Amino acid sequence: MADELISEADNPAKKVPKPRRLPTTRRGLPDSRLEEINHVAATTGYDPVLDSLILRLHTETACRRGGALALTPRDLDPDLCLIMLHEKGETVRWQPVSPTLMTHLREHAEQRGAATSGGQLLRYTNGNPITKRRYDHLWTRLGKHLPWVATQQISIHWLRHTTLKWVERNFGYAVARAYAGHTDNNNGDGGSTTTCTRADIREIAAALAALTGEPHPLTG
Repeated sequence: MADELISEADNPAKKVPKPRRLPTTRRGLPDSRLEEINHVAATTGYDPVLDSLILRLHTETACRRGGALALTPRDLDPDLCLIMLHEKGETVRWQPVSPTLMTHLREHAEQRGAATSGGQLLRYTNGNPITKRRYDHLWTRLGKHLPWVATQQISIHWLRHTTLKWVERNFGYAVARAYAGHTDNNNGDGGSTTTCTRADIREIAAALAALTGEPHPLTG
């Protein structure tokens, strides 16, 4: 069809029904399970500092893996404690982070060469940027120490579900939707009401402050 060798009407693949998309098995984790994950990440492996930073980044921001991998030192605003996330669909957004996380991100960039090179922020101790394989190794290790992680096939995306569920329960749907970075037309539930009631970045910062127990510059 793309090469105009056949028409859309002559494409046999168009006549094959798409399989029904099954509901996701991911869900929010209870605090006790999240604490177990963070403890094992911080006490095992050859780079627990990196792994703990990755987990805190995803827990605080509910960002996707691609957003974390795309992060650079230029995406940090230390004055307002904001990071610029570049995620799927070429979406770009500012996301609040706690002062503690901002400090650790900047220290990580300085210590591992990202601040000098200006490239990818998250790096190994030798200065090489991490890839998605780091996530695979992290969850494989966690699964060896925590059998329920392997059994339920827990991944980094579960942290996104965990944070967004907490935000929705405590601050409502509009704030959770903004926290997730969902746009008005990518979820199928947009419309005038959703646009008019869209939460702003200060409301996201307020939810983050409650989640982390740290004041945020945008809530003062």
